[in-house]
Amino acid sequence: MKMKRFLCLLLLTAVLAGTAGADDFLPYDCYNYDHWNNILYTPAPYVPGRMILGTDLTWQGEPLGSFRTPQDLCEAPDGSLYIADTGNNRIVVLDSGMKSVLKVIDSFEENGKVQTFNAPYGVAVSEKGVLYIADSQNRRIVVLNPDGSFVKYVQNPKSEVLDEGYVFTPLRVSVDYADRVYVIAQNMFQGIMVFSAEGNFTGFFGTISVKISLWEKFWRKIATKEERSKQMLFIPTEFTGIDVDDEGFVYASNKDTDGLQAVRRLNPKGEDVIKKGPTGNLGGDRVFGSVGNYSGPSQIVDVVYRDHGIYSLLDFRRGRVFTYDHEGNLLYIFGGIGSQMGTFRMPAAIEQVGKHLLVLDSQQASITVFDETDYGRLINEAVSLRFSGDESLAVPLWQEVLRLDEINELANTGIGKAYLSAGDNEKAMTYLRRGMNREYYSVAFKRWRNDLLRDNISWVLSGLIVLIALIVIWKKVIKPRRANAGRKERKTA
Repeated sequence: MKMKRFLCLLLLTAVLAGTAGADDFLPYDCYNYDHWNNILYTPAPYVPGRMILGTDLTWQGEPLGSFRTPQDLCEAPDGSLYIADTGNNRIVVLDSGMKSVLKVIDSFEENGKVQTFNAPYGVAVSEKGVLYIADSQNRRIVVLNPDGSFVKYVQNPKSEVLDEGYVFTPLRVSVDYADRVYVIAQNMFQGIMVFSAEGNFTGFFGTISVKISLWEKFWRKIATKEERSKQMLFIPTEFTGIDVDDEGFVYASNKDTDGLQAVRRLNPKGEDVIKKGPTGNLGGDRVFGSVGNYSGPSQIVDVVYRDHGIYSLLDFRRGRVFTYDHEGNLLYIFGGIGSQMGTFRMPAAIEQVGKHLLVLDSQQASITVFDETDYGRLINEAVSLRFSGDESLAVPLWQEVLRLDEINELANTGIGKAYLSAGDNEKAMTYLRRGMNREYYSVAFKRWRNDLLRDNISWVLSGLIVLIALIVIWKKVIKPRRANAGRKERKTA
């Protein structure tokens, strides 16, 4: 009898576990912010599917061995995954399923001489499959053909704008469709370094200048040399991560002290053309003291562009992944700091492979593969449709989002915009009000008011004519008669 009760209890537990939401078992909170910067907890957009460890992989029939302080990863055009295994001085290449090792690149041949890597920190693959490796401690970018044969070095940049004796230490590398090479270098605050397809340094890109107040400018003029030396140094902000979209625009994350903008979208001129959305915030967490156990703004270490205007930022401070759309709207937040699967000790890089998001943890020497949930898929697809101009097709998806998360402001705004495009201004006003979108609500209200006037213009004009006629009759007929009647009464009296 006891055994039967135990089996029934075990079966009941299994059933309850099977019906419980995935969010109940996640080691992190998923949330967003409302218009007033209040935290709103949401369903999970992504859940950890599996973890990739070097100890679980084999190469040529032998164990691959642990990754050692890996720092970067990227997807190649053929779907394979390149990992900068920094501490082991090698690049590990996995197949598109991320289960088998295709090759390990720990050396290459240059003019008949074998060359090795020294702390390869960053890795990128061009559209043509050419491999670019930021061989940091060897002070160079190594360029290899898809078959591993040597192409060239990008090293020793020379220019009048560089300080005398400058030591080139590349950390991150990316390449665009024209084979221009973008490099984030150590202790380089002037901006992203740009090299031509031939490997020549052409200048800086996207320099971020720190703004100095009028008082600080005045003080620096009147202060003594000793006082100025004690002042804060006003130097440009340092970049941390880089990615290039299909149109050649560069997405670059940067250190941000005020938590307002930690990413930029740079056009070919190096100008920031990113849209900041209604809140003007592209810096991760908006409320610093109440999110997790870590104070201060988010510290963004990497960015990945994900198609259809969607991009994600990786926060080193709290282990969060923040995802935005092309208009600067915050879509969802997930992840955290910890030791459980789905959390990180020292998040270093983020990448997208198919519908999966990958986060590289340099301390745990692991890659966490996050799977898209229905909630995340609905938002991603709806945003993609809106990016393509198909607002009406996105409505059913936004409605499903509201079924899962009834206070989702973005979903309400998405539906409101679709009704606005379709000319149903009254319904648009309802949803845009729920979405707290003042800009588009004002547009919908003006159109609704104009429609109301247009539809009732004949009644309005008729009413005005009647009103004018009544005023004329009052002034010309009724008022004079009353005045005459009053004068006669006074005479009689």
